[in-house]
Amino acid sequence: MTEKLSKISDWKETTLGKISTKIGSGATPRGGSNSYKDEGIPLIRSQNVLDLKFSTDGLAFIDEEQAEGLKNVTLEPNDVLLNITGDSVARTCIVPDHIVPARVNQHVAIIRANKELAVPEYILYNLISQKEELLMQSEIGATRKAITKGMLEQFELKLPSFTEQQFIAEVLASLDDKIDLLHRQNQTLEQMAETLFRQWFPPAGGHGVEEANEGWEEGVLGDLVEVKYGKDHKKLLDGVIPVYGSGGLMRNAEKSLYQGESVLIPRKGTLNNVMYVNEAFWTVDTMFYTIMKREHLAKFIYQFIKQKDLASMNVGSAVPSMTTNVLNNMPIEIPPKNLLERFDKTVAEFYNKINSNQTQIRTLTALRDTLLPKLMSGEVRIATH
Repeated sequence: MTEKLSKISDWKETTLGKISTKIGSGATPRGGSNSYKDEGIPLIRSQNVLDLKFSTDGLAFIDEEQAEGLKNVTLEPNDVLLNITGDSVARTCIVPDHIVPARVNQHVAIIRANKELAVPEYILYNLISQKEELLMQSEIGATRKAITKGMLEQFELKLPSFTEQQFIAEVLASLDDKIDLLHRQNQTLEQMAETLFRQWFPPAGGHGVEEANEGWEEGVLGDLVEVKYGKDHKKLLDGVIPVYGSGGLMRNAEKSLYQGESVLIPRKGTLNNVMYVNEAFWTVDTMFYTIMKREHLAKFIYQFIKQKDLASMNVGSAVPSMTTNVLNNMPIEIPPKNLLERFDKTVAEFYNKINSNQTQIRTLTALRDTLLPKLMSGEVRIATH
């Protein structure tokens, strides 16, 4: 039997403080990063809190004595985490069960829902939908972006019935689960392709599947690819063409800068975030894209550059930077044409599947981003059962 939907007028105007049993942040143990341990109780910092995703990269650990000093910020299952200072302010996710019990430092707030009034996932998605409002509040009255406990307690949101909150959260979470699954599939496919590359083209001597030196050439990367600069994208209208920056996909635009196989290399920022694309795309001016000078080359070049620590080749000072000169003069052993063709065909199915998954990811992400504000405002309703 379908439950009759409540009227929008029945949705309550409330605040985070009224529907939470805890809002608070922690501290960094005395001694700072020098006091962190190799194992122990996790200490969550702002770098671990991404939008809708928890990252274990750089996860710090503290011992029992240090944790005791932060016992008032002991995490529980389903706690919402929100970054409250710095450039990552307003990023939010739910703490994974396997991280609990953990602590947070002073840059991360815990928002613990009153389970009789609010669904934690509904609070999470509401914060995501009101991120612009959070960012504006973070810039009030301070030189550094910051969200205070008082701001969070007074932060306003609309609250439908508990049942409708559950269904809204389930719809959005199902999309995010599918997106996450596709990302994990792509990671597996990338690892499979990389394993094959290492088997076929091992570093420092030996040519893997083709031991004979005949047909191999000594060269530089500029012999094989033309390195091109990306361009500014700000004047482009929205569309369906992916726009890439050094951090990954930035948006979708109306025009492409290039169409076909290419390896994208950061010019500024996160230098090791090399990408392979095989579609129409645009790259911003902090990225290089490449045009292949030979057939069956792009996937080999992508794997070759991925094995290099581009960050160690940084020529910048304040901002990590890469130049065409460094890239063009990178030494490379060039395999015979037939070996390149065999490798290209062998890994093609992996990258075809990755491209298909990426298209699905963009479609599902756009659907979620369209639904999110409509569900949170009540413009789109979900019949509950």
